[in-house]
Amino acid sequence: MKYRLPFLDLSIVKFLLKKVAYLFVILCIWQCAYVLGGCSDLIFPTPFQVARFLWNACADGTLVGATWMTIKRLILGYGISMLIGIPLGMLCSRFYILNACIGKLVLGLQTLPSICWVPLTLLWFGQTDCAILFVVTMGSLWSLIASTESSVRQIPNLYIKAARTMGSRGIDLWLTVIFPAALPFIITGMKQSWAFAWRSLMSAEIYVSTIRGLGVGQLLHYGREMQAMDHVVGIILVIIAIGFIAEKVIFANLERTLHKRWGFVKSPH
Repeated sequence: MKYRLPFLDLSIVKFLLKKVAYLFVILCIWQCAYVLGGCSDLIFPTPFQVARFLWNACADGTLVGATWMTIKRLILGYGISMLIGIPLGMLCSRFYILNACIGKLVLGLQTLPSICWVPLTLLWFGQTDCAILFVVTMGSLWSLIASTESSVRQIPNLYIKAARTMGSRGIDLWLTVIFPAALPFIITGMKQSWAFAWRSLMSAEIYVSTIRGLGVGQLLHYGREMQAMDHVVGIILVIIAIGFIAEKVIFANLERTLHKRWGFVKSPH
C-alpha cells in the first residue's frame, strides 16, 4: 500500500515541475542568446538584470502600486463596457430596427484600433483618469456588443417558443430564458473583449499621464525614456503575466464550468 502525503496532489506537482522546467529552458536560451550575440546591456539585458529590476521595483512598492492602479482602471473600464455592451447586444439580436441602426456602426468601430481613441480623449478629458477609462471602454465595448448579439442569435428558437407557450413574456423571458441560454457564449465573447480592454488600457497609459497614480503602461513608457532595457523588458513580462493569469485563472475556469453545467462538455466519470 503506497503512502500518500496529505493535501498533496501528485498531478499538480507534476504540472508545476513541468512549467518550471519550461521556464528554466527559456531562461537558458535567453542567457545563451545574450552571450553568443555579444549585445550591449542597453539593447538586450540578461535575465538576471531583469529579475533584479523586478525585485527592486517590488521592494520599493513602485511595481505593486502601479499594477494595482492598472487593475483598478481595467476593472472599472471593462465593467462599464459590460454594463452597456451586454444589454445592447442582446437588444440588437432581437430588434431589427436597433440592429439596423447600430449593427453597421459596431462593425466599423470594432475594426478601429484602440490607440486611435487617445487623441480624441485627450482633447475631451485631458490628462485624467477619465481619458484612460474612455479608451478602455471604447476599446472593448464594440467587440462585446457584436459577440453578445451573435451569442443570442445562436439560441435555438424552440427555447423561446416553448417559454412563450408556458407564459413567459417581456423581462421574464429575457432573464429566465434568453440570457441563461446565451451565457456560455457570452462568456467567450467577454474573454475576447477583455483582451481588447487590456490592450486599450496599455495604449492609454503609455500616452496619458495622470497625477492620480502611475500604471504599468506608464512605467513602460518611462523605461523607454530612460533607455533602460531591463526596465522595459521587466514591465513587458509583468503585462504578459497579468494577461496570462486573467485568462487561465478567471476566464478559462469560468468558461469551462459554464460549458460543463450547460451540457456542452461531458463531465468525466
